[in-house]
Amino acid sequence: MSEMIRVKPTQDGTYTVYRGPTALIAGLTRLQAERYEATIARQRRDALLPPEG
Repeated sequence: MSEMIRVKPTQDGTYTVYRGPTALIAGLTRLQAERYEATIARQRRDALLPPEG
């Protein structure tokens, strides 16, 4: 089972992206954090797809 990716706000107004309990990156704007989260989700999805051909 894969760990959940989530974005959480911090007290200083920035955002942190987590995979499970591990912080992957911190100090982002909300837009940056959401883009980072989307990139990780897309990479995971692409890794699970069978090769074309």
